[in-house]
Amino acid sequence: MGRTCTPQMKKTKKTRATNPRSAETPARRSARARSILKVLLNEFPGAATALSHENPLQLLVATILSAQCTDERVNKVTPGLFQRYPTASDFAAASQPELEAMIHSTGFFRNKAKNIIACCQAIVARHGGEVPSAMDALVQLPGVGRKTANVVLGQSFGMATGVVVDTHVQRLAQRMGLTRADDPVKIEQDLMNLYLQTDWIALGSVLILHGRKTCDARKPRCESCSIATHCPSAETFLSSKPHSPSR
Repeated sequence: MGRTCTPQMKKTKKTRATNPRSAETPARRSARARSILKVLLNEFPGAATALSHENPLQLLVATILSAQCTDERVNKVTPGLFQRYPTASDFAAASQPELEAMIHSTGFFRNKAKNIIACCQAIVARHGGEVPSAMDALVQLPGVGRKTANVVLGQSFGMATGVVVDTHVQRLAQRMGLTRADDPVKIEQDLMNLYLQTDWIALGSVLILHGRKTCDARKPRCESCSIATHCPSAETFLSSKPHSPSR
């Protein structure tokens, strides 16, 4: 005899059947992911980091400063900062109170100053004053995680070692149904599995730009989004918006 379906069981089955993420096959998700990247590459040709820099050291320091801060604000601070401290040795010998004063407006200035000094001391001691071009070496520097390392390796050295996962990329990857993870490392792995390695650098850049321009954290502009037809969250956001009364 077949098992009787309770109301709760029926509800569960219906939820699973209508959930676009659970119903989507890996092949379909991969094809959709490629379509998203194609559209965004056309929308943001030549996308790259917005952090102003002239060399790997400057980008490394700017990326550390960009934590919990806008790139625009960082770019206002770094010209004077890089003039005062042009080399890793200069940063390594910096007075922490003086450095804190110069980066104060970027927020969390005490911890950032401490990390920048310690990071540059390690660069001088271990790498002859030059920013290393290897993931393992970079993530061993104080204040440097995978996100910062991926920014430096991708933008300064052209090395696709991973995908930059900041708050924008994390939000978009989840909304677009490209990952179910919350941990940035797991999100990065999901994105790396979906895309060719040759696309990893550009992927992080265009997702960040799209997050700033259109896919806002609180009020995503799905009605004008170039990838709305490829995003499972767009229909939900659009249906939640009040309709204008007909005239």
